[in-house]
Amino acid sequence: MNTASKLLEAMRNNPRDWGIGDLKVVARKTGIEERNEGGSHHVFSYPGLKDALSVPAHRPIKPVYIRAFVNMCARIDELKEKP
Repeated sequence: MNTASKLLEAMRNNPRDWGIGDLKVVARKTGIEERNEGGSHHVFSYPGLKDALSVPAHRPIKPVYIRAFVNMCARIDELKEKP
């Protein structure tokens, strides 16, 4: 199990006290595109998904955003499994 998988599993188990750097690590390994144009939010998107996720970069990130990010990763896994 790699670092991104361990981080994602830990986020799934406890959505509290995470930083934007942790999300970036998982995003890089999962293929999620991350952009920040100098503002206080980071936007995560994936080509096969309709909706992008905007996350405020304040520490710690609120659990609602972590749950949404974990859900996004689960939907990406479903897309990758489909033929």
